[in-house]
Parts: sequence; structure tokens; C-alpha cells
Amino acid sequence: MTVRAMTSAEVTKKVFNKEELFILDVRNESDFQDWKIEGGNFDYLNIPYFELLDGVEEILEKIPADKEILVVCAKEGSSIMVAEMLSEEGLTVSYLQGGMKAWSEHLEPVKIGDLKDGGEVYQFVRIGKGCLSYMVVSNGEAAIIDSTRMTDIYLEFAKSIDAKITHVFDTHLHADHLSGGRVIAEKTGASYWLPPKDAAEVTFEYKALEGGNVVTIGNTAIDIHALYSPGHTIGSTSFIVDEKFLLSGDILFIDSIGRPDLAGMAEDWVADLRESLYSRYRELSESLIVLPAHFMIIDELNEDGSVSEKLGILFEKNHGLNIEDESEFRRLVTENLPPQPNAYQEIRETNMGKINPDEEKQREMEIGPNRCAVR
Repeated sequence: MTVRAMTSAEVTKKVFNKEELFILDVRNESDFQDWKIEGGNFDYLNIPYFELLDGVEEILEKIPADKEILVVCAKEGSSIMVAEMLSEEGLTVSYLQGGMKAWSEHLEPVKIGDLKDGGEVYQFVRIGKGCLSYMVVSNGEAAIIDSTRMTDIYLEFAKSIDAKITHVFDTHLHADHLSGGRVIAEKTGASYWLPPKDAAEVTFEYKALEGGNVVTIGNTAIDIHALYSPGHTIGSTSFIVDEKFLLSGDILFIDSIGRPDLAGMAEDWVADLRESLYSRYRELSESLIVLPAHFMIIDELNEDGSVSEKLGILFEKNHGLNIEDESEFRRLVTENLPPQPNAYQEIRETNMGKINPDEEKQREMEIGPNRCAVR
């Protein structure tokens, strides 16, 4: 009986549709505990591969006969072997094509909404890492915001909708994932924008993203005026698109707020973070739809797999926006932080252009969960 390869795109659809799936993850326990495929109706069994070398008989009773079964490992090889052993025992089993390495890199485009003058906003959901990037399209032109290093996906998507990429933005200097912004700009001739306060050490030319800039994409102005919003980094900048969408970068998420410590400056930047969230954002229209650069938990996904919420709703429900006492807020964001992202210093240096690791090294640097938020 042959086993079937299930792609990351297929698994993503199961996450979006809240389908049932039983995952047998054969990585080491520590790797599984640190980072796994998450789905609202997924069940899990973690048995390290080396414990199954002599056969799968002892785990058969733990595997349901009435659910779809997916075997997962780091790169695919081990999961194929285990899936074949289970298949020989009469079970119908799939394995994750490309393993967790492929899961980490999958991007799923989701249309967020329309612009007043005929354009659209698309969100690219990096389901395995919680990263969210955006394409604003208007009148045959496109801008990309907070792109991942998987640049071909944006280039191919723009081509499929007959749009020319003219501008590329990073809301801040990322520390949890490698930006594809410069590469896209080089391939397309687009302008690459970066907040200058985050770019003091960069080794390449860029356009300074500052308050007062209004960048037009086709018929749509990306308004950057008065949205300098430091706190996650000293240069963090938010965008309002079409007076409808607020791209909040890593300052504000659906269920949490951005951490201020990834440049080692938590104590210094916590006041900026509070001012951005509690003063600057309070002046904005509550009807703006917040589009963050990350999500933390699978529950933040909407019915269609997108991640968004009205600013007014977040002022009501997001705990990080409802801490009146400043000292309590300071304690929350400086003492309640998850572990630093894997290789975050190397990621920052790569995004500055100081180092240029090869593709395999870049994959290694990004493996693991995203950790941009205060818990």
C-alpha cells in the first residue's frame, strides 16, 4: 500500500476549515514541544522516530482508525518510513511533504478587502511561523509590506494579477524572520523603504520611511503621516491604507502587543510602546481594520484564514491595551517575555546587510515558532 504526500497547502486548508486531523509527529520531544503544526481540531501523538525503528506495533492502539492520519518529521525522510510501516499495518496514512521545513516556508494568500478606487489588499499567511505580510494592489501597481524571504511567491502572485511591484516596505527591522524586501526591490526595480531609526547600521541604500510620507500605489495613497509608532523597535512605523486599513507591524496584534526587547532595549523602549498604543493609536478611527505583521495563536484566524480585527474591538478586548497603571504595564512588557526568537541577532544582522548566509543557513535561522509578542 503506497503512502500519500500531503502538501503544506493542503494542511493549511484543513487549519482554515477547522477540519479534523490526527498528527503523528516523530521529531524529538523538545522540538515538538517548542513548535508544532497547530489546528483547532487537530489531535497529536509525539513519538520520536528512533523509538519506532523496531516497528510500530506498540503505538497502533494510540492511533485512531476513524481520523485522517498525517506523519510529520523535520525534513520528510523519517515520516515517509514511519508512514510506510503504518500502511503495512493496514492504516491509510499520509506524510507531510518536505516536513516542518516546508511547513515553515508555506505562504497562503488571502484577500482581505477592496479599496475605494478599485484596488485590493491581500494578506500572505505564513501559517507555520505566524508571520503576516501584505500586498496592496491598485491600478496595475503593487506594494509589498513586511515580506518574508520566500520572494518568488510575491513575484508570481503579482504577475498572476497583472500588477507591477513598485514599492516595498518594512514596518521595522525584523528580528524573528528574514526580510525579502531588498531582494524583491532588486528584482523588480521597486523602491525599498525602511524606517531610518532602525537603519542606522544597514549597509545598503533605502528610502527613508518617515512621518509625512505619502506613497501612492496606483490610485491609493499609503499614508504614513503621524504613524511613527516606536516600541517594538525604535523605528517601528504603521501605515494607514485608504483610510480603512491599519497595518500595525509588530506593535499591536489581535491577542497581544509587541515586545520591546529584541534589540536589548526593553527598559528604554517600554515608554515608547505605551505612548504608541495608548496615545497615538487612540487618536485613530476605531473603525480601522488592524492588519498586524504576526499572529500568535491559531484562534486569531478568522473564518477565511485571515487575521484582522477592528481597532475599536481591540481597545475593548486586547488585554495589552487595557492596563491603566503605567508601572503594571512596564512590568508586563519587561518581565513577561517569552524566549528570544531563534538566531534573532543573526537575523537582525542579515536584515541589516551585515552578513549574507546561504539559503540552507537562512532556513535554520528561522526554524521554530514566532516570538514577537508579550505573553
